[in-house]
Amino acid sequence: QVQLVESGGGLVQAGGSLRLSCAASGRTFSNYDMSWYRQARGKERELVALITWGGGTTTYADSVKGRFIISRDNAKKTVYLQMNSLKPEDTAVYYCNAGRGRYWGQGTQVTVSS
Repeated sequence: QVQLVESGGGLVQAGGSLRLSCAASGRTFSNYDMSWYRQARGKERELVALITWGGGTTTYADSVKGRFIISRDNAKKTVYLQMNSLKPEDTAVYYCNAGRGRYWGQGTQVTVSS
Protein backbone atom coordinates (compact mmCIF):
# COMPACT_ATOMS: atom_id res chain seq x y z
CA GLN A 1 0.00 0.00 0.00
CA VAL A 2 1.27 3.47 -0.93
CA GLN A 3 -0.24 6.82 0.08
CA LEU A 4 0.69 9.86 -1.98
CA VAL A 5 0.48 13.54 -1.02
CA GLU A 6 1.23 16.25 -3.58
CA SER A 7 2.33 19.79 -2.78
CA GLY A 8 3.81 22.80 -4.52
CA GLY A 9 0.97 23.87 -6.76
CA GLY A 10 -0.20 27.44 -7.01
CA LEU A 11 -0.65 30.47 -9.23
CA VAL A 12 2.22 31.59 -11.43
CA GLN A 13 2.62 33.92 -14.39
CA ALA A 14 3.42 32.59 -17.82
CA GLY A 15 7.14 31.96 -18.17
CA GLY A 16 7.53 31.21 -14.49
CA SER A 17 8.46 28.02 -12.68
CA LEU A 18 7.02 25.73 -10.04
CA ARG A 19 8.26 22.55 -8.42
CA LEU A 20 5.75 19.93 -7.42
CA SER A 21 6.55 17.34 -4.79
CA CYS A 22 4.87 14.04 -4.08
CA ALA A 23 5.62 12.45 -0.73
CA ALA A 24 4.90 8.76 -0.40
CA SER A 25 4.33 6.58 2.60
CA GLY A 26 4.80 2.85 2.63
CA ARG A 27 7.85 0.68 2.52
CA THR A 28 7.85 -0.17 -1.17
CA PHE A 29 8.15 3.27 -2.80
CA SER A 30 11.42 2.39 -4.50
CA ASN A 31 9.77 -0.56 -6.23
CA TYR A 32 7.35 1.58 -8.20
CA ASP A 33 7.59 3.54 -11.39
CA MET A 34 6.30 7.02 -10.57
CA SER A 35 4.49 9.46 -12.79
CA TRP A 36 2.73 12.79 -12.94
CA TYR A 37 -0.58 13.23 -14.69
CA ARG A 38 -2.67 16.32 -15.18
CA GLN A 39 -6.29 17.04 -15.90
CA ALA A 40 -7.49 20.34 -17.21
CA ARG A 41 -11.10 21.37 -16.80
CA GLY A 42 -13.26 19.59 -19.32
CA LYS A 43 -10.43 17.39 -20.56
CA GLU A 44 -9.26 13.86 -19.93
CA ARG A 45 -6.43 13.10 -17.56
CA GLU A 46 -3.12 12.85 -19.43
CA LEU A 47 0.33 11.54 -18.64
CA VAL A 48 2.86 14.34 -18.18
CA ALA A 49 6.02 12.51 -17.12
CA LEU A 50 7.17 9.13 -15.85
CA ILE A 51 10.31 7.94 -14.09
CA THR A 52 11.20 4.30 -13.61
CA TRP A 53 11.77 2.79 -10.19
CA GLY A 54 15.55 3.28 -10.27
CA GLY A 55 15.40 6.66 -11.93
CA GLY A 56 17.23 5.45 -15.00
CA THR A 57 14.53 6.20 -17.55
CA THR A 58 12.23 9.18 -17.91
CA THR A 59 9.44 9.79 -20.38
CA TYR A 60 7.64 13.05 -21.15
CA ALA A 61 4.59 14.18 -23.01
CA ASP A 62 5.53 16.06 -26.16
CA SER A 63 3.84 19.17 -24.81
CA VAL A 64 6.26 19.44 -21.86
CA LYS A 65 9.52 18.11 -23.30
CA GLY A 66 12.38 20.49 -22.68
CA ARG A 67 10.40 22.40 -20.01
CA PHE A 68 9.55 19.86 -17.29
CA ILE A 69 11.90 17.55 -15.41
CA ILE A 70 10.82 14.57 -13.31
CA SER A 71 13.12 13.23 -10.62
CA ARG A 72 12.93 11.08 -7.53
CA ASP A 73 14.69 10.58 -4.24
CA ASN A 74 14.04 7.05 -3.05
CA ALA A 75 15.63 7.72 0.34
CA LYS A 76 13.11 10.51 0.92
CA LYS A 77 10.28 8.61 -0.79
CA THR A 78 9.57 11.67 -2.88
CA VAL A 79 9.11 12.36 -6.56
CA TYR A 80 9.41 15.85 -8.03
CA LEU A 81 8.24 17.67 -11.11
CA GLN A 82 10.21 20.79 -11.96
CA MET A 83 8.12 22.88 -14.31
CA ASN A 84 9.81 25.71 -16.20
CA SER A 85 8.66 28.14 -18.87
CA LEU A 86 5.07 27.55 -17.82
CA LYS A 87 2.28 28.34 -20.25
CA PRO A 88 -1.42 29.02 -19.65
CA GLU A 89 -2.19 25.67 -21.26
CA ASP A 90 -0.30 23.96 -18.43
CA THR A 91 -3.13 24.98 -16.10
CA ALA A 92 -4.57 21.80 -14.59
CA VAL A 93 -4.82 19.67 -11.50
CA TYR A 94 -1.62 17.65 -11.28
CA TYR A 95 -1.74 14.15 -9.85
CA CYS A 96 1.02 11.93 -8.60
CA ASN A 97 0.78 8.26 -9.48
CA ALA A 98 2.62 5.15 -8.32
CA GLY A 99 2.78 1.85 -10.07
CA ARG A 100 1.46 2.97 -13.45
CA GLY A 101 -2.06 3.65 -12.33
CA ARG A 102 -2.17 1.67 -9.14
CA TYR A 103 -2.08 4.49 -6.54
CA TRP A 104 -3.11 8.15 -6.85
CA GLY A 105 -2.63 11.30 -4.84
CA GLN A 106 -5.39 13.85 -4.27
CA GLY A 107 -3.99 16.33 -6.77
CA THR A 108 -2.62 19.86 -6.60
CA GLN A 109 -3.87 22.80 -8.66
CA VAL A 110 -1.49 24.63 -10.98
CA THR A 111 -2.76 27.82 -12.56
CA VAL A 112 -0.70 29.76 -15.08
CA SER A 113 -1.87 33.28 -15.87
CA SER A 114 -1.15 34.98 -19.17
